[in-house]
Amino acid sequence: MIEDSIKRSKAIYWASGIVSVCGIIFEVLFGAAGSYLLGDGVKQYTLTISLFLTGMGIGASISEKVTKKLILSFVWIEYLIGIIAGFSTFLLFGVSAFLSSGMDAFFLYAITLIVGALTGVELPILIRKANEIGVTVKKSTAKVLFSDYAGGLIGGLLFVYLLRPEFGLVKTAFFVAMINVGVAIWILLYFKSEIKGFKRHFSAGIAIFILLTAGVLFGEETAFSFEQKLYRDPIIYTERSEYQQLILTKEQGDLRLFLDGQLQFSSSDEYRYHETLVHPAMATAESKEKILILGGGDGLALRELQKYEEVDSMTLVDLDPKVVELGKTNRDIASLNEHAFEDERVHVINEDAFQFLQHDQGFYDVILVDLPDPNNESLSKLYTLEFYQLLRNHLTPGGSIMIQATSPTFATEVYWSINQTVQAANLQTANLHVDVPSFGDWGFILAKREAVNLDEAAIEVETKFLTVEGLKGLTTFGKDIDQEITDEKGNTVSIEINTLTRPTIIEKYEKAWRNY
Repeated sequence: MIEDSIKRSKAIYWASGIVSVCGIIFEVLFGAAGSYLLGDGVKQYTLTISLFLTGMGIGASISEKVTKKLILSFVWIEYLIGIIAGFSTFLLFGVSAFLSSGMDAFFLYAITLIVGALTGVELPILIRKANEIGVTVKKSTAKVLFSDYAGGLIGGLLFVYLLRPEFGLVKTAFFVAMINVGVAIWILLYFKSEIKGFKRHFSAGIAIFILLTAGVLFGEETAFSFEQKLYRDPIIYTERSEYQQLILTKEQGDLRLFLDGQLQFSSSDEYRYHETLVHPAMATAESKEKILILGGGDGLALRELQKYEEVDSMTLVDLDPKVVELGKTNRDIASLNEHAFEDERVHVINEDAFQFLQHDQGFYDVILVDLPDPNNESLSKLYTLEFYQLLRNHLTPGGSIMIQATSPTFATEVYWSINQTVQAANLQTANLHVDVPSFGDWGFILAKREAVNLDEAAIEVETKFLTVEGLKGLTTFGKDIDQEITDEKGNTVSIEINTLTRPTIIEKYEKAWRNY
């Protein structure tokens, strides 16, 4: 009898550890899904983790009412988690594709709270069952909690290093849900003698397990068709890298690259963006021998730089090797960038731009900052005073820096905040903006240690859009988007600089783009 109790208590501890692994995976999975579909990763992880923990608290409170049929209660809780959490990301893509804006956020947060609540019911039931078997309260609680916390660590590591990169968001949800249901079936079999109507409950578990298996096998393909609805043109390539989702679309010759749902370029008009990014900086730099590109893994900025024979080296620093690989090997992109990566002057480094600048000892005549917009904490650091000070410290005397700085029309305060931050790094600036039809009005900041003089700038390479006369026109801003920003009452808005300790730009960016 004692030996049987020990075996049963061990089964409970193992079940606790395994479902804890599943719980933490779902917790971070919801954060990752929110980050991908809704943007601002820090915000989404904060909200989903908070809601999940709140749900666990609610579930723990509800568990007090579960005093009978503990094993059966645990089994059906796992079944519910399997169904709800298993289909969560699959349905989230469907909601994003077919329902009105805002419903995807509501759906995600509701699912997070519900799964959290169900997860919160699990542990108290298992502890109570361990006590019922004959293990002391103190000992059973400690062991179940140890299994739970240790399982949490394992779950987090599995998600980061295995499940997300190898399975993706949809397949991971179905797969982990299968584990929840599998544990329930195992416990049901282990305590079979206590269960009335065992065959009915067992059959239900098998049916749910088969349904989730079908989700693993076919759910991602269906979710892909949902995701297709989010994009105007047919998706011709999709891949989840370690850092982001890469999607290529193409329709009637217009090739578009999206990273985590954000448009990076359209082949129909990208030359307007990249000519403005590259040639003003080259035209105002005293020397053009050593070039540094931060971002730009698609190779399109490299294409423009290769027009200059005096360039000796081009160092491209892009965090995601998958983007660079796409720029090198994808036939459409390689054709668009004119096989720029085959140039022996190009040296690629896959590293975070901030970290690269911290340890790099080189100096550059031209630095091009072609990084994504500051829509989360990790990207915001690349728009801080500290980052621009690093840029200045790597710039040769007479050198030029060109920074893409989001849209002065859609995000006016953000654009001028970036400008103020660059100036705070003891750099002189000139402001430019250009109409890129696929993006809208887009802003750039040209910076030097010395005063910027565009009057003497000469563009001596072949371009499709930019001319010397046109360059001067890019420096003119309308009254509604100039640096004198006013609020609704007509009061002048104070422009703040963006720093590592006070990343003010994120909230401004999110507010500015909310309606676009």
